[in-house]
Amino acid sequence: MATSLDPVPYFAASAVSAFVTFPFWKAATVGQSGYALTAKSAVGRFWEAAMPPYRGGLVVVSGRTWAQAAIFFGSDEGSRWLRRQGWSATVSSSLPPLLISAYVQVANQPLIRSSIMLQGDPQVSFAHKSHSPNIAVLRHLWRTKGAGALWLGTGVGIMRTVPKYVTAIVAKDLMDDFLAPVDSDSQSVVLRSAKKSVAASVVGALLTNPLDVAQNEMYKTGESFLATVKRLQKTEGSRWLMRGCDKNVFASAVPIALTIFLTDTFMQWRHGCSASGA
Repeated sequence: MATSLDPVPYFAASAVSAFVTFPFWKAATVGQSGYALTAKSAVGRFWEAAMPPYRGGLVVVSGRTWAQAAIFFGSDEGSRWLRRQGWSATVSSSLPPLLISAYVQVANQPLIRSSIMLQGDPQVSFAHKSHSPNIAVLRHLWRTKGAGALWLGTGVGIMRTVPKYVTAIVAKDLMDDFLAPVDSDSQSVVLRSAKKSVAASVVGALLTNPLDVAQNEMYKTGESFLATVKRLQKTEGSRWLMRGCDKNVFASAVPIALTIFLTDTFMQWRHGCSASGA
């Protein structure tokens, strides 16, 4: 009988990744949302966007920790189960991350919206001095726009989040299938896994950047997705498609690749094997 995977390395890796890359998430959020910055150069704007204050930081880090751990652990365990049931490698690799990442996006959506608004939206400046700024923003949205406002942009969020994780996990699984099994030189396998995941994650980040921009704009204005896209196209032309893309590559691709790398590393420390070889 097959043994279950150990979830501890997944949660440990996700926690470290979420904490270390939080400044990149903040910089990408500020850049994609078009919040005001004073620096003139691209490097200066990135540095300004990534610097404190880190409003809602605890919520972002904890939310990303459980989300990434659930996606990667659930996908690996789900893939193993589907393969044992006779499903193809393609279905086994892609179906679990597709379903789990969609669920995670819906569950986290209110916290995602409040955290993004806290990074510079003047509508919620009142929450900056609150002990629980995310709760203050959610209460404000509930009172002024109704409960539905908490899940504004969920569909767009699913469209941008799911491809990133499905791409990374399918690429990781393909590498595990085609490369030689883990042996005494397991470190090389971990490093190749990280490189493969970075490449897949960058592709996902580039493809879904326009959806990130549209979602962040929807949070500011409360418009529908189509209305937001039409306004951006009219006011900015095609430039909005790549707004904040450089920061988004760091904010999206690096955490995914780092989580995969650290999961394999922590699994090696605890059990002497990688996550895929457990």
